[in-house]
Amino acid sequence: MVEQKLLMDYYATGHRKTATAKVWLIPGGEGKIIINDKPMEEFIGGRVVWGKMIQQPLVLTNTLNKYGVVAKAEGGGISAQVQAVRHGIARALLKVNPSFRSVLKDAGLLTRDPRVKERKKYGRHRARRGFQYSKR
Repeated sequence: MVEQKLLMDYYATGHRKTATAKVWLIPGGEGKIIINDKPMEEFIGGRVVWGKMIQQPLVLTNTLNKYGVVAKAEGGGISAQVQAVRHGIARALLKVNPSFRSVLKDAGLLTRDPRVKERKKYGRHRARRGFQYSKR
């Protein structure tokens, strides 16, 4: 599906934790959202909240039915991939119309969430949790 891009595509990448999403906005796509060669509903597995999260940048800018979205998400889990796709859509919308910046920025969609899993330390069970103490 990604190979069938038009010349007027808008491309951006989105990130969250270890997930990365390559996002193409296609003018005249009538609001179809395809992620990893699957329709959005199939990709998110019926989770309505994730569907609204993906559509949030398009809804805020009133461009839901004007552009189609083709995304390739990889790395991380499905939740991080959904948030990476949302970040990529928001960044691609800036290339469509730079005046969308204030709307998207106020909603916090342009900021890359810097939180990632902390590394495990030696002498610990996880990053900060110590091993269980046994008195006897």
